[in-house]
Amino acid sequence: MSDIKKIVGNIGWPRIIIALFLFSMYAVSPFIGIDLKSALGDTVVRFGMNAVLVLSLVPMILSGTGLNFGMPLGVEAGLLGAVISIEMGLHGIVGVFAAILFSLPFAFLFGWIYGHILNKVKGGEMMIATYIGFSSVALMCIMWLLLPFKSPDMIWAYGGEGLRTTISVENYWHKAFEKALHINTELLPVGEIIFFIILAFLMWVFFRTKSGYSMKAVGTNDMFARATGIDIDKVRVKSVIMSTVLSAVGIVIYQQSFGFVQLYLAPFYMAFPAIAAILIGGASVNKASLANVVIGTFLFQGILTMTPSVVNGLIKTDMSETIRIIVSNGMILYALTRKGGAGSGR
Repeated sequence: MSDIKKIVGNIGWPRIIIALFLFSMYAVSPFIGIDLKSALGDTVVRFGMNAVLVLSLVPMILSGTGLNFGMPLGVEAGLLGAVISIEMGLHGIVGVFAAILFSLPFAFLFGWIYGHILNKVKGGEMMIATYIGFSSVALMCIMWLLLPFKSPDMIWAYGGEGLRTTISVENYWHKAFEKALHINTELLPVGEIIFFIILAFLMWVFFRTKSGYSMKAVGTNDMFARATGIDIDKVRVKSVIMSTVLSAVGIVIYQQSFGFVQLYLAPFYMAFPAIAAILIGGASVNKASLANVVIGTFLFQGILTMTPSVVNGLIKTDMSETIRIIVSNGMILYALTRKGGAGSGR
């Protein structure tokens, strides 16, 4: 009995309840006309699309810089890389990696500025990060109209300038990973999952280096870190740059799976689902692990995918979008009001 209590304590009742709720929806789905294979496939596809974005939160959390509500800043860097790749007419896996490569200088610059701002407002990082993220979206709304892109697939047809709100990557690098691996399946995003595993492994290795231990030391006890000679501000800036770069990479992966580049106000709330996912997975404001990323992303995306389908099947009415909004915002609200970490039952 004590072993069971210990396991439950480590997992946390919230994750157990959410997991049971999700599995109950999978169990019910065949009886209300929902194909279970497709339902699981949709969840895994959404996991592959979003996993890198959730992973990008880990460095800032472990360094004690808080939850990255400024994620739209990194997303904008990724969007810049994506539109440059399309402007150059790059296709397939080359186009995806070119978009990532083009986004890196912007992500490094944005992350460096962002990190130095957060160092000036210690204790209020998450509030200031939210303003920075929102402000970056507003600024880029102007830039998308002014930047000198000429590709007819991206600019407004009636004016001949300014980027469209939504840009298709169908003819460029949609599902590029699967095509490169010669995998013809809509139910298992093997390429995205392999890419996520590689990034997760590299992060696991990094946090076992001297720099990684320094970052965790700053997040755990900054006074102890300072006493051991660690430059706290420098470490915090490094963690912010890492998170910004990973969020730029994450949005490119998201786009190649989704099939569209969405500009203007689309990145506005990108941080909230990712933050909710990692918190639901068991992370807290200063503690996170790769397991939290994987579990949280699967649970969040699973609930978000299954709830509208199951409810629609039960009441025979199409309320999918309304239900999706209620469920997603409800889960985000739950996650953001949590105080405990992985072992918390609250």
